[in-house]
Amino acid sequence: MYSYDDRIRAVKLYIKLGKRIELTIKQLGYPTKNSLKSWHKEYELVKDLAFSFVRERSKYSVQQKQAAVEHYLNHGRCFIETVKALGYPCRDTLAAWLDEFHPDMRRHVVGRAKNVIYPQKLKQTAVIELCTREVSAQVISQKLGITRPLKFDIILLKNTSKSKL
Repeated sequence: MYSYDDRIRAVKLYIKLGKRIELTIKQLGYPTKNSLKSWHKEYELVKDLAFSFVRERSKYSVQQKQAAVEHYLNHGRCFIETVKALGYPCRDTLAAWLDEFHPDMRRHVVGRAKNVIYPQKLKQTAVIELCTREVSAQVISQKLGITRPLKFDIILLKNTSKSKL
C-alpha cells in the first residue's frame, strides 16, 4: 500500500523521535501503529526494507487451477456456478486462469463504439418525427440515417423539451 520511500521515511522518523509511535504517526499522517512496528522490526533485522511484497508461493496449486478451469468448461461455462461448486476462486481469478490455460477461449472487448456527433437540427427533426409518427421508430431512424447513440440523445432531448413545457 505504501511505497518504499514512504515506509523508510516513517521508520527513520520513528527512530529519530525515540521510537514514539503516536508522535511519528501524528507527524506523518500514516501508517497504523502495527504497520510501523512491523516495518521497524524488518528494518532492525536487515537494516533495510523490502522494495515490494513478493508472495513466495502461489495460493493455489496448478492442479487446483486446472480443476477449476475444467469445471468451468464442462459445466456450462459459468463463472459464478464454478465458484459456488468449488468454493474457490473469485471470478476475476478464474478468468485469469482461463486466459492462462486457454488464451483464445474468451472474447476481449477493447475500446468503445465510436461516438458520432450529430447536428442539433437533425436531433430536433428526429424528435418531431417520433412525436408525430405514423410509422415505427425504426423506419424513422432509417429514413434519417440515425444510429443507436443518437436515439439516446433524442430521448434525452425529448424529456428535456417536455419538462420545459
